[in-house]
Amino acid sequence: MHSPRWRDLDGVTAEEVKALLEDMAPGGATGSGDAWPQTWKHLAEGLIDDGTVFDGAYAALPHLVEAAAALPPARTVDFWVDLGIIVTAEDRPPVPADLAAGFGAALLLAEQAAVRSLLAAGPPAEDCTFLALACLAFAGHHLATALWSLQPQDGYLSLCCPGCGSDTEIPGFFVDPVRPPLDPPQLPEPARPRSGAHPWSAAATALREAELGEGWEPFLRVARETATAGVHPATPGQAVLCLVAGLVAAKGTPQEAGRRRARELMPLTGYFRCWDCERTWTIADGLAENPDGAHPRDHETGERTDAGRPAPTAIPAAAGPTGAVPARLRQAGRALVTADGTPWAHLTVFAGPAPDPVSGLSAVSAVSAVSAGGVGSLAVVARPGRPALVAGAGDRGAVCLWDPADGRLVHDPLPGRPDRVRSMTALPLPDGRVLLATGDETGTIVLWDPATGRPVRDPVGDASGEVVGMCAAAVPDGRTLLVTATSRGAVRSWDPATGEAVGRLNPYGSPIRSITAVPISAGHTLVVAADTGGGVHVWDPAVDDPWERGAAVQLSSRALAGAAHRVAVVAAVPAPGRTLLATGDDQGVVRLWDPATGDPAGDALPAGTGTAGLPVMAAATLPDGRRILATGSGPGRLRVWEPETGTVQHIALDLTPTCLAAAGPDLIVGHDRGAVALPLSSAVTLA
Repeated sequence: MHSPRWRDLDGVTAEEVKALLEDMAPGGATGSGDAWPQTWKHLAEGLIDDGTVFDGAYAALPHLVEAAAALPPARTVDFWVDLGIIVTAEDRPPVPADLAAGFGAALLLAEQAAVRSLLAAGPPAEDCTFLALACLAFAGHHLATALWSLQPQDGYLSLCCPGCGSDTEIPGFFVDPVRPPLDPPQLPEPARPRSGAHPWSAAATALREAELGEGWEPFLRVARETATAGVHPATPGQAVLCLVAGLVAAKGTPQEAGRRRARELMPLTGYFRCWDCERTWTIADGLAENPDGAHPRDHETGERTDAGRPAPTAIPAAAGPTGAVPARLRQAGRALVTADGTPWAHLTVFAGPAPDPVSGLSAVSAVSAVSAGGVGSLAVVARPGRPALVAGAGDRGAVCLWDPADGRLVHDPLPGRPDRVRSMTALPLPDGRVLLATGDETGTIVLWDPATGRPVRDPVGDASGEVVGMCAAAVPDGRTLLVTATSRGAVRSWDPATGEAVGRLNPYGSPIRSITAVPISAGHTLVVAADTGGGVHVWDPAVDDPWERGAAVQLSSRALAGAAHRVAVVAAVPAPGRTLLATGDDQGVVRLWDPATGDPAGDALPAGTGTAGLPVMAAATLPDGRRILATGSGPGRLRVWEPETGTVQHIALDLTPTCLAAAGPDLIVGHDRGAVALPLSSAVTLA
């Protein structure tokens, strides 16, 4: 402690270490030795900062480990977990040569003391998980890096593909299964033993008393064999995860909480399929950082591609309602390619008024007035007897009209106001004309003639907030009304012939997040909205009194509550002989409803890996008559779902979707840098 070497080390001083050691001594500074945990927390901030370990840790920890090992096991649980986090940090400098022997000996002592603490202290089940991983860290097993990635309390599982490095999230992973959802892993026969003395024999003894219920004994057997062999650094990660879960079952408190958490952890011994490269890996390899010896599982034979033994049934990254593993496409430049790199379809980039000299999608692909903040709203203007147009707008208020066939800008941007356009919709009129309506963040509503690029009348205003959504609604008297919704909850219908507000549709005043029109018969359309609290409202714009139900049927509250479905986005979905309503939530779940009864219609699209986040959604009918629903969320995640068959296509793009629209067989994707079109028919055929 008096060596001048301390002056060459960063992060901590000898004086700080001495002060902590005094507190850790029996009858320390406070007379009881109980002040040291707070002193340790302060000193630990000097040993590691934002994942970077300072070299002073290699000098300080041997002294601290020796002091902690002499304390009662129940008082050191948090210390060993903190120490495990330090020794598994990603950014660690090499151990200086003159400190290597002392630090190595400290890890051996830390392993013995931490295992003793785990077995004797009876820590809470959640703490027990991380203490077991810390013990693995001191034993030198690579899976201990899960201390940084494994957070069961958050409910979802985050993994990193060992092959391509893509991140995968599995929402709702940590549940308490009644029976094992997969087969237990198999240890090589015999299990590779660890040379020399080790503290894990006592853990094997404790595991003989662990119980998890029907079907779990084979997993606990693997845990006992792993502990008996001493947790060799080369022990398969799946077996080590059995050990972690088994120790939580044996020693986590209270006992039932420990068993429940252990059952939640045991599925970590299974497999996941990367959404990007489509290869299947052990979850253990996805939890570790750059695991040595990771090999993907062959999809067809169920075997490891290194010709190892057959593997248990894989846990897919996401499956459709039928249980089939979905097909996937990913972007490569301006092409969509399959998993093996085979080109599948071409992406059409919606361009600005001048030729874009840059070929990559990283270039600004829309006119500058739109692309400064990306394209935040889209609408498809389907004109009878004429080609459809795609309208898009961004932060600066200008509106662009593109030809969806080639992405060409059909004429100069419409001269918008300086405020950001939040929503737009096509407005078909009884005389055959189709107008374009836009609403901005100040509440201003403008009607445009897309043929001329000029407003048809002066803008009208809605002082009750930004226009977050709009749709066209036909009513039985032959009119087509424009329905707008604001962030403050004002939902109004407007007569496009006069520009006057003619009705109100939201008597409760709930702030609206998404709105759509759902036809229920020829010339009669309902309006459906999702509010910011996750509720769904159905209104009939044909009735004058907003409290009158008219033809509107509310969605089944029992079905919504039973599924814990907090709706964030709504869309109309064409179906044979009727139109269904689709609702999506922030977890990626999509459900279909029959607007005539308010009941669910068919299977739901469950959440998949990487699908949680702010959702966008659009429906389309393909040339062959198939109906599909496209959803997007997060950075570059799209799913194309065919509800009638349950097939799901995943598409990974190098952009962040902000809005979706369907133009014939193409999906138009507004994103953070512009807009692109991709062929839906090709993508669905692949699935």
